[in-house]
Amino acid sequence: MTGSPHDDGDTLRLVALNAGVSDPSSTRMLVDRIAQKSLDQLAARSIPASLSVIDLAPLAVDVAKAMVAGFPGEKVQAAIDTLARADAIIAATPVYKAGMSGLFKSFIDLIDNDLIIAKPVVLAATAGTARHAMVADEQMRPLFAFLRAMPVPTSIFAAPEDWGSPDLGVRIDRAAIELTQLLLSGVGRSITNAGWQGYQHQFDGNAAQAERTPGEVNFDSDLMRLAAGGSLRSPAGQS
Repeated sequence: MTGSPHDDGDTLRLVALNAGVSDPSSTRMLVDRIAQKSLDQLAARSIPASLSVIDLAPLAVDVAKAMVAGFPGEKVQAAIDTLARADAIIAATPVYKAGMSGLFKSFIDLIDNDLIIAKPVVLAATAGTARHAMVADEQMRPLFAFLRAMPVPTSIFAAPEDWGSPDLGVRIDRAAIELTQLLLSGVGRSITNAGWQGYQHQFDGNAAQAERTPGEVNFDSDLMRLAAGGSLRSPAGQS
């Protein structure tokens, strides 16, 4: 299907990735405002949508263990699975020492390169000073471009003085509208459906488009022969 994701009556899945660690968390507050505006935009168009929030703070130890072990445990895998099912994403991080959160980046490092291809994303960041205002565009946007996601044009940044400013609400409204329009256009689904085989997939274990039928698997490859208890073929010209 290449139409918009609501054509078949499915509920759109909005997933928010929150790397805030304080309680209360300004990053989580920003996530909630963006998510609510996005849900409002979809509801105004009679499009059913759901919201799931992945709070990374409770997963910090599990994320660290996964980084060392090289594979995710049950809790981290569940978070990755939730992200894989998303139709759209809100990604938000606090800024520390002019950079995105290490917890945020570590979690992103654990996901497959193919997990969020062509998914619309709102990029958001919070910090204690406006000096960090460009982190979302200078650091997060290239990261999500590498993952071949589709960040909306408007990124959201909030320093303490922004919370009482109407300008923050204007930017959130604009980002929510952009996210909604990308979702309704169906362009993301069209891209993955039309171009999936053209991508060079480094990892695809969690990616929804990665499933293959038995007829597509080469059981005569060296790896499959060894897995089945066979041996490698002799090089040409050798007995």
